[in-house]
Amino acid sequence: MKVLITGATGLIGQAIVSQCHNLNIAVHYLTTSQEKISQQENYRGFYWNPKNNEIDVACLEGVEAIINLAGATISKRWTASYKNVILNSRLNTLRLIKETLEKEKHEIKHVISASAIGIYPDSLTNYYDEGTKATSTSFLGEVVEKWEAMTDTFQELSVVVSKIRIGLVLDNEQGALPQIVKPVKYGFGAAFGSGNQWQSWIHIKDLAGIFVHVLKHKLEGVFNGVAPNPVTNTELTKTVAGVLNKPLFLPNIPKSLMKLILGDMHILLFESQRVSSKKIEDSGYQFEYVNIKPAVASLLD
Repeated sequence: MKVLITGATGLIGQAIVSQCHNLNIAVHYLTTSQEKISQQENYRGFYWNPKNNEIDVACLEGVEAIINLAGATISKRWTASYKNVILNSRLNTLRLIKETLEKEKHEIKHVISASAIGIYPDSLTNYYDEGTKATSTSFLGEVVEKWEAMTDTFQELSVVVSKIRIGLVLDNEQGALPQIVKPVKYGFGAAFGSGNQWQSWIHIKDLAGIFVHVLKHKLEGVFNGVAPNPVTNTELTKTVAGVLNKPLFLPNIPKSLMKLILGDMHILLFESQRVSSKKIEDSGYQFEYVNIKPAVASLLD
């Protein structure tokens, strides 16, 4: 089997590539950086530039499925112009892939795209599953709605379409965890706001595992990419401190202060989404990391 991955050199992409190779799935990948193009037997890079509508169509040769992870990082200050970058980087890449499939001869039967749990409204009490109709009115909610709507247009090409709504990804080098670890390590760890907001987390290995599971079993529709046991922000902070054997004695960090420092992006720390993993589990996926402590310990030990 051969799969084309966009965003293969990023955090999630690298983890998916690794699991594909373990299963003898060959990977083609698209990159905007000529230096990142590699030509190995099971890992071949191709250049694209979605801004200029450029794509090397040779990337489709022998490929049966596409995993789309392309999109600008959300962990950068959300100025008005950068908000446009966040949205357009997601829509334009999907549009270019779709237009290419419409024009070129191909064997694509399945498109799997990243999405985000940011589509669910902020709530301390609700428990969200894939059937939830309500959507967040936040900037992220709007981005994810448009992102998923663009992904759904691939159904016009008679291919199976899947969307993975990704939660808080735990990895030891990138993403949220190193940012939580830093202050805790130096004795300045503290929860944000009330600390009661839910964080639906997932270990990087399990997230990659879900993408590969959906790919292997040709599963259609929306799946939450979160572990079975969400935790509050307080619990997450305490777990990190416990694993590092560091005390937590500072008061919680007020929302107003973080809004001042981060601007609109502060909602990443304060929005609360308690999200269910039941659908992916019912499809036969078995999580390696079900609880927060072993997950954090595996990354920090």
